[in-house]
Amino acid sequence: MRAASISVHDVMPSTMADVSAILSVLDEHGIRPVPLLVVPGLAWTADQIATLKRWQDAGHELVGHGWTHRAETVRGIRHRLHSLMLSRDAAEHLALDAAGIAELLTRCHAWFAAHGFVAPERYVPPAWALGAIPRTDLADLPFRTYEVLTGDLDARTGRLRRLPLTGFEADTWARARALRAWNGVNRALAYRFGIPCRVAIHPKDLGLKLSGDLRALIAEEGNGTRRQVA
Repeated sequence: MRAASISVHDVMPSTMADVSAILSVLDEHGIRPVPLLVVPGLAWTADQIATLKRWQDAGHELVGHGWTHRAETVRGIRHRLHSLMLSRDAAEHLALDAAGIAELLTRCHAWFAAHGFVAPERYVPPAWALGAIPRTDLADLPFRTYEVLTGDLDARTGRLRRLPLTGFEADTWARARALRAWNGVNRALAYRFGIPCRVAIHPKDLGLKLSGDLRALIAEEGNGTRRQVA
């Protein structure tokens, strides 16, 4: 792997302490700033909003990440399979039609401006599942770039930049084995094609089954010779 593009997911009122701990570990290895994927439609306190502002002022990019990060229903066989294999109840886009997704995206973007943040240009749907919205509709919505499972999608041109993806959210040994195999394949692809590999860190990852793998990657990327965030 030539270099990693590291991001911290699921920044919510309930995960602020975990996110802070992750940022401290990354900072210890000289990895800063990083994108922070914020879930806006929750019960944020004034102190938590102030912490987000301090993080943004420190250079961390705030990124839109759904509205509640929870699908209210399972909608169709594709959503059911996605839920069983990958997302559980996180892929809220898959429970919505195109109009509902467009409304969610607009509401998410507006939340940042309403709370005094620099408005984000980037959006990552929960579980990387953008859902049933025509890609041509994205040009009329406020975000410029969308990160999906296969890479980064430019909303204006419709062009997809394919980027490998690694993750460490393994709370069972079965998920740990599957993720370790997935990560190995994607790191090999990044190395072969000389492109950055996305590293998605979730709030509890430093205490889950692949914490050793994650800490080793952070140490590797923080050694000053391999890290180059794209």
